[in-house]
Amino acid sequence: MELNLCGDKGCCPIVKGVKDGVEIGENGNLVRLKPNEWNALVDGIKTGKLSKL
Repeated sequence: MELNLCGDKGCCPIVKGVKDGVEIGENGNLVRLKPNEWNALVDGIKTGKLSKL
């Protein structure tokens, strides 16, 4: 799984599935979520606890 989140100012963070979780960010600025953390994020979106800004 990989999703590019390019913004209008040229920054291009990527959401990328890796062996033991998910990385979000770009070179030099990454956060790594464990599977349970990623699943909690997805659940928050699906249930409406998190929404568009």
